Formats: sequence, C-alpha cells, structure tokens
Amino acid sequence: MKGGSSMDAELYSTVQAWLTRAKSDLSLATHSIEEIGDWLDSAVYHCQQAAEKALKAFLVSQNESVPKTHDIRRLIESARVYRDEFGGFLADADLLTPLATEFRYPMDDEAPMPTLNQANEALAAARRIYDFVLSVLPTETHPV
Repeated sequence: MKGGSSMDAELYSTVQAWLTRAKSDLSLATHSIEEIGDWLDSAVYHCQQAAEKALKAFLVSQNESVPKTHDIRRLIESARVYRDEFGGFLADADLLTPLATEFRYPMDDEAPMPTLNQANEALAAARRIYDFVLSVLPTETHPV
C-alpha cells in the first residue's frame, strides 16, 4: 500500500464524474436485467463498464492516470497498490473483463447470447466492485 494522503478537493468533481457514469451503466444493466429481462448482451456490457469506471474513479482519486484498458484485473491490481482489499475482487474481474467484447459483436450466425444467470452474476459482480469503491471514497465524490 502506497503512503496515502487524503484526496485533493479539486479531484472530487472528476472522481464524481467517473462514478456518475459508472452508476449510469449499473442502472441501465439493472433495469434491463431486472425490469425488462431482455437485451442481456447490452446489460452485461454495461456491468463490465460500471466496474471499469468505478475502478478508474478510484485510481483518479489516488492521482493515477487512467489507463486505456477494459481489463478489470489490471485495474484491480493497480488499485491494490493503495488498498489491498481490492484483491478480493479478482474473481469478479475475471468474470467481467470478457464482457467488454464477448457479446458485443457476432462472430458467426450462431453467436451465443448471455443467459439470464450470466447477466445476474455480472450484475452482482459489478455491484460489489462499485459499492466497495463508494465505501472507500469520500461521500463528496459520490454521484448525486
């Protein structure tokens, strides 16, 4: 864990912007899965995006540059430098990372779609990461 100081006040709005976008992705996924029960390919993509953006918000809060990656494991490893507890989300990372592309583009006429069970697992994983990030950041950075 790197020696940390509290977040600079000027970072609050940037971190909040990342978290607001993560919350939006999580809300879209939740609505699609729980209310509509359809568009699961888009829903799981938004689960991956919610986790990615939440982790990037945390990294920004630590004055880190935001890497251009969809690799949740890589983001968790970067966040783990500051808070070892992020290591508890590696299984979630392995579940979510492929969802950035796995169902986004059909590879052939019989490209599989995610199941409702896969979508619910992705949503739970994204929520765990998002909620943990919120729990370790100042409330002033949380989406309004």
